[in-house]
Amino acid sequence: MNKILSLLAVLIFSNQAYSQQLVDGVVAVVGKNIVLKSDVDNRFASNQDQGGANAGLDKCTIFEDLLFEKLLLHQADLDSVVVGEEEVDQAIERRIQVFVQQIGSVQKLETYYKKSVVEIKEEMRPFIKDQMTAQRMLGQITADVEITPSEVRAFYNGIPSDSLPLINSQIEFAQIVKNPKVSKEAKDAAIKQLNDLRLRVENGSSFSTLAILYSEDPGSAKNGGEYKGIKRGQFVKEFEAVAFNLSMGEVSEPFSTIYGYHIVQLQVRRGEELDLRHILIKPKISGQNLEETKQFLDSLRTQIVNKKVTFAKIAKDYSEDENSKLNGGLAMNPQSGDSRWETSQMDREIFYATEKLNVGRISEPIFFRTADGKEGFKLIKLINKTEPHRADLKTDYNIIQNVALQEKRNEATQKWIEEKLKSTYVRVNNEYFACEFDRGWIKKSQYIE
Repeated sequence: MNKILSLLAVLIFSNQAYSQQLVDGVVAVVGKNIVLKSDVDNRFASNQDQGGANAGLDKCTIFEDLLFEKLLLHQADLDSVVVGEEEVDQAIERRIQVFVQQIGSVQKLETYYKKSVVEIKEEMRPFIKDQMTAQRMLGQITADVEITPSEVRAFYNGIPSDSLPLINSQIEFAQIVKNPKVSKEAKDAAIKQLNDLRLRVENGSSFSTLAILYSEDPGSAKNGGEYKGIKRGQFVKEFEAVAFNLSMGEVSEPFSTIYGYHIVQLQVRRGEELDLRHILIKPKISGQNLEETKQFLDSLRTQIVNKKVTFAKIAKDYSEDENSKLNGGLAMNPQSGDSRWETSQMDREIFYATEKLNVGRISEPIFFRTADGKEGFKLIKLINKTEPHRADLKTDYNIIQNVALQEKRNEATQKWIEEKLKSTYVRVNNEYFACEFDRGWIKKSQYIE
């Protein structure tokens, strides 16, 4: 099974198992939180499918990790540590985008799981919310842990030279991103098509049939444009502003979102929950629009190469990547939190562009297409490139600092666990796994019978 799909399967199936507690057996209780046998089995299976370091974790290690997660959730409840629904929505949306990018499209994702994206999101929600709450609680435990340069040096000097980690080749790059401008004619054509479809609905045509025939939303077109059980926060604000102000059966005027132009028909309202249908039409980007964008970026590149303006200035003034434009175009790696990227973490077009560049050089405009079908061009500037090497305090200080800080945080976390276990109700059914734990989860007579 595809690694990303395997992870998504665990998110979905873990939630389904959560609602079937009596079927697969409770293996532990921490405060008010339970651990199911299926939770352990599903996470073990996911690790095996994904490979990597986690593939070597046995079920006892996974079981203990889940006990720790439940302890965090228990303490979060006591300390009123909460994660807002909007934060959960955003996290789910980011994960869905990763899954879509890996599998190829929303439609392929829905076909694979025989569920709509809305259904997948709702099944992920309890799991993601628990995970985020536990992470926030853990963040509070270690929030005040800091590390000094002398502690970093002591940590580094304590590692035998032949045990220093191997640092893979890493790249730092900056980018200027430009999407083609949609012409007024293309926008007008999309709006006219939606107005024509709206008129056909008013004259008796089936909204569902028209959505199947014309909608360009892969997540709903095959279902007649239908989305059920829509709550606030699940769609972009422009969409919700229209949908939640419709009367029963009413069809909206055409309106725009970042995805294109829509019309929406409200089917059912249950308080603040809606069933609706919609049709999406995306204004067409022409080959001429793409060529104009490429030429524009090429002209900007010429100015930079001729030293008439800096890369950072152009990025600030023209780049459409909000995450990098105010940082000189420097692309930050979301996995590490810094500007270094291993080649396996980079998009293919960026990898090929940087392979051909010397440090300080700027690529020709390179074409890209996002998971949701958006197209455009980028300029890539290679800032730095390192060869594989053993970790060195001088060149890899940030990496070593992060490892040393994490070690110190782990020590603080261990002390916190020992303290909280003294006052937290914990019952473990060790019949399933017969584990010897690293921490004192099992006390005298604390077995589930």
